[in-house]
Amino acid sequence: MEVSRNHALPLQHACHNSPHIGAREGQAVRNGLCAGISRIGIGIAVMGMSVPALTQSHDDPLTRPIAPQSAQRWLGPQAPVRIHGQTYLVGFAGLNVALIRTSAGLILMDGAVPQAVSDVKAHIRALGFSIRDVKLILSTEPHFDHAGGLAALARDSGATVIASAEGVAELRPGGGNPADPQAAWLERFPPVTRLRVARDGEAIQLGDTVVTAHATPGHTVGSMSWSWRSCEGKGKRQDCKTIVFAASLNPAAVDSYRFSAPANRSLTSAFQASFAKVRMMPCDILLTTHPDQGDGRAQLTRLKKQRHPNPFIDTSACRRYADRNAARLDAKLAAEAAQR
Repeated sequence: MEVSRNHALPLQHACHNSPHIGAREGQAVRNGLCAGISRIGIGIAVMGMSVPALTQSHDDPLTRPIAPQSAQRWLGPQAPVRIHGQTYLVGFAGLNVALIRTSAGLILMDGAVPQAVSDVKAHIRALGFSIRDVKLILSTEPHFDHAGGLAALARDSGATVIASAEGVAELRPGGGNPADPQAAWLERFPPVTRLRVARDGEAIQLGDTVVTAHATPGHTVGSMSWSWRSCEGKGKRQDCKTIVFAASLNPAAVDSYRFSAPANRSLTSAFQASFAKVRMMPCDILLTTHPDQGDGRAQLTRLKKQRHPNPFIDTSACRRYADRNAARLDAKLAAEAAQR
């Protein structure tokens, strides 16, 4: 979970020929999303309001709202966006949900909060796909802002949710790990039942796409990052990049938590190992679970104006992401040492 302030982005650009949506799916976006704006209430954003209208048609226990104040900050409306090749973002202005189109169906990454599920599905439809096309859902962490919608999305798609062993152990009961650095801040979320464990380094294949699991514990004990190759164009003009959908590396913690405490040293050591791992990852495009953890907002703004060169391509992004958060942890450890 992250506690930073996020702001909404308007949706009206999605109803016109937009440079950040590829030609293949552009008409589907305009037809599906623009028709859906009034149906799901996103039209509020067009009038300049930052509160998304995340409505459910009936009382569904898997999509009942949680943490409404935090959700209001994260769930600013954002049109679905093609990032590179067959990789898209189908989430929100302050909360990323990624989508990969493969030859055998869709892979979804993260599920936002429960009340966001209807909009995630609407974004998938706007691209010309169906929630039933989703075959796998990959989880970065068992916090409610990224895992809250997993149970409903798995039910509605029939997909299996894949996470680390530690992540699965927390997803199954719907969170509630008392040892989590942010335990006092965390909301419980609907338990996830369609689960499978991925090992560190495991290659998960769906059709023509292979996604690699990278254990990156620290922000949570079960955090997992994911990487894959994305290609666009053909022949000599084919352009292939490695995309990383990185779990949070932010050492966020309640005031009473001490990373240097004996009981927490193993997680702190794992955190430091995660920084080293992410620094060394092949990484042409970094997508973070919250856009403001990296340069996502600025990159998206530039992508709306031009696709070439693609502003998301930045081979230094993973290294800088790791370095920035390592410095935050070092500062916390130094502050703890000064208090002894």
